[in-house]
Amino acid sequence: MDLAFSPEENAFREEVRRFVAEKLPDGIRHKVMNGVHLNREEHVLWQRTLHARGWGGVGWPREFGGPGWTPTEQYIFEEECAAAGAPRLISFGLKMIAPVLMAFGSPAQQQRFLPKIMSAEEWWCQGYSEPGSGSDLASVKTRAVREGDHYLVNGQKTWTTLGQYADWIFCLVRTDPEAKKQSGISFLLIDMKTPGVTVRPIITLDGAHEVNEVWLEDVKVPVENRIGEENKGWTYAKFLLGHERTNIAGIGIAKRELARLKRIAAAEGRLEQPLFAARVAQVEIDLMALEITNLRVLSAEREKKAPGPEASILKIKGTEIQQAIAELMMQAVGAYALPFKQADVGPDYAANLGAGYCNLRKLSIFGGSNEIQKNIISQMIMGL
Repeated sequence: MDLAFSPEENAFREEVRRFVAEKLPDGIRHKVMNGVHLNREEHVLWQRTLHARGWGGVGWPREFGGPGWTPTEQYIFEEECAAAGAPRLISFGLKMIAPVLMAFGSPAQQQRFLPKIMSAEEWWCQGYSEPGSGSDLASVKTRAVREGDHYLVNGQKTWTTLGQYADWIFCLVRTDPEAKKQSGISFLLIDMKTPGVTVRPIITLDGAHEVNEVWLEDVKVPVENRIGEENKGWTYAKFLLGHERTNIAGIGIAKRELARLKRIAAAEGRLEQPLFAARVAQVEIDLMALEITNLRVLSAEREKKAPGPEASILKIKGTEIQQAIAELMMQAVGAYALPFKQADVGPDYAANLGAGYCNLRKLSIFGGSNEIQKNIISQMIMGL
């Protein structure tokens, strides 16, 4: 197993580094490097900048308009973008529904949706979780009844990230209430402008409007907007979740935030305290080990081997490390780590640390909770 980057891959790294340094706006870079939320327009601007370069479909094969990068090149791209303060790509369109469309969508669906995802003309959100159906997605209750050439959809989705910006939502709906849980689910694409769709904000602990409730009341969805076969949606949902869990690890982002932690801790004199310095060192060691695990997965993909329990390990450790870094940043500044900025109170770098800590509590829950990932690991390794 060769974990070293090739000369060609190192040359690609330099190409990405130069591009980001030249094209990333300073205002966006400053926000990302200081933990400030970006607005819709800033996310769209960066995606369109990548699209103009031919990099709009990161990780997409050439036949669908992507650059055709290897998994290693995609990893390098994401690492360099994170280090330079580029926005994290909004994954719902690019990395979640797009792979499903490529694998299971009809040619008409691929032609209709994929180009607009790549060019940021349409923003997507995810309609999986419901009240009472989070980790147990097979228990979804949102109902879709077929009436001729359309479905009539009724139900509620929750924790819909950035749904207030979305043009489309991909949803799991129950089309056969008599079937076993996984067997009666279909996968629908729903236009958020359809009458009967209502988005209601959920304000999180950090005071941000990031997630929402989405209500569906007699929403008419054309049958042509169903992915694949009726009642086979669980197959497509599992495929999508595999992509989501790999993306959550966020190694490049964790490396950037670790560097930010060191800057803050140094400014506060905390790195001179042995116990605090030891905790920072332990997080760095954990991150280095996680990166090696990720490179092992990439090496296996080069050899066309499907990843085993490593995918769940990446999700668990990646989210735990990001949470640990956020906690240490907050502890470094003490009482100045307020969820809300108060005028002339504390250093500027402390303003968003409490809010960031609260926000990142979600990482170990969504995409399949870390407890569920541990069950997956035990099943794959020990057959339990």
